[in-house]
Amino acid sequence: MMNTYTGKQLAELVQQEAPDMNLRTVRYYTQIGLLPPLALSGNKRVYTDRHYRQLLAILTLSRSGESLADIQSKLADMPDEEIAKIGGRLKFLQPEQLLSGDTLVVSEDVMLTVSPRISAELRLELQETITRMLKEGQ
Repeated sequence: MMNTYTGKQLAELVQQEAPDMNLRTVRYYTQIGLLPPLALSGNKRVYTDRHYRQLLAILTLSRSGESLADIQSKLADMPDEEIAKIGGRLKFLQPEQLLSGDTLVVSEDVMLTVSPRISAELRLELQETITRMLKEGQ
């Protein structure tokens, strides 16, 4: 059984993970086709868990710097499981997540945020490994 939501309920659900989400954004994403068409439940048009997962994936990708047009084409033929995996990464892109760790600047293109629980030795090893990978990749 799939859960159904009004636009307001969906926005409030997503706000738990992305406080800046609002009903206007949900409606806009629906209007431009970024979210799938609403489902029919009885005689009402509703959002479902699929819309919820898609919305989390959209937020994750947009916070990663992708444009809405790129996101739309990327998600278009993607299986639900993949969309859910992308959306599951949203919590790692929250500003408070980034601030609670130590950010190591590896290069002008790469910053690595690590938990304070990571030992100094492991932190150094991560930084050296990523630096080496970047040099080899050039």
